[in-house]
Amino acid sequence: MRKTLCDTLGIEHPIVGFTPSEHVAAAISRAGGLGVLGCVRFNDPDELDGVLDWMDANTDGKPYGVDVVMPAKVPTEGAAVDLEQLIPPEHREFVRRTLDELGVPELPEGEQKQDGVLGWLHSVARSHVDVALRHPVRLIANALGSPPVDVIERAHGHGLLVAALAGKAEHAVRHVDKGVDIVVAQGHEAGGHTGEIATMVLVPEIVDAVGDRVPVLAAGGIGSGRQVAAALALGASGAWMGSYWLTTTEYQQIPGNAATQQALLAAGSSDTVRTRIYTGKPARLLKTRWTDAWSAPGAPEPLPMPLQNVLVSEAHQRITRSADPTVVSMPVGQVVGRMNKVRPVADVMADLLAELDETIVKLSDLR
Repeated sequence: MRKTLCDTLGIEHPIVGFTPSEHVAAAISRAGGLGVLGCVRFNDPDELDGVLDWMDANTDGKPYGVDVVMPAKVPTEGAAVDLEQLIPPEHREFVRRTLDELGVPELPEGEQKQDGVLGWLHSVARSHVDVALRHPVRLIANALGSPPVDVIERAHGHGLLVAALAGKAEHAVRHVDKGVDIVVAQGHEAGGHTGEIATMVLVPEIVDAVGDRVPVLAAGGIGSGRQVAAALALGASGAWMGSYWLTTTEYQQIPGNAATQQALLAAGSSDTVRTRIYTGKPARLLKTRWTDAWSAPGAPEPLPMPLQNVLVSEAHQRITRSADPTVVSMPVGQVVGRMNKVRPVADVMADLLAELDETIVKLSDLR
């Protein structure tokens, strides 16, 4: 199965790395894995097109993928102003008051508010797919399950594979029935959007359900070669890793990430919380004073997606701009407790592979 996945994706090692950084994604691909670039931060398709041009030139001809956020059902989307009008005033007041209490400064005069919500809209995600199809992308992954069938068919028509995340075995079956080529079994301990079932339980359930039809990648709580070996032992064809790349040297090239890395390096495996405050859907975040404020008595319930995105978009921009590690709003999994050093992607990959091989040898000695 390990060889099958590598042959299918055209990679050397059974490790797929999701990241919002093109620098990290390119480095993962150069190191023999498959770097998958998260596209949700790109509101402008032309900006994504330029970044994928950079990826084309900086992956040494090795394959890479992209990750979009696209619900299977097309939602009703009004103009941005319509979405703004749906935000309750009390929610806006809570965010304003909380930022003031946390000491998060206003944006500098003249700095444009970024409409960070757009990347979460279905129509924008479709534009991301349009851009990706103009590049030598190997894989399109969807963070919200299987994309619409017409998107899957378009990807297949261009020779691309489609991956989808699943938090239950029945979700995986639906993905494959719709034409998805690779299922990512993402456990409860993973960062970002995640379900209720832990990786150790979920992976064999999904492998049993669809593993005879498509490769299954294990995700959630993976941050060592031993854990990659465990994923293979559970029947997965490889590992999907996201959080572990957040403390790499290459990730520092995104402006404002120094405070985020400082917070991640200091965190333990119990310093995360699963909450709807980030997007409106349950997602695991680093536990900070910002997340604490939302769980305090009197805090409002988070709004559904995409309204919660609209509500906190400027807040996230201000938090990033403040460079305060105690208030960062960052998706990360429980594996954060292993993320104790800033290292280049190539070194991280080398250590993962060395420990993977050592673990497989040790296990073979037990026979």
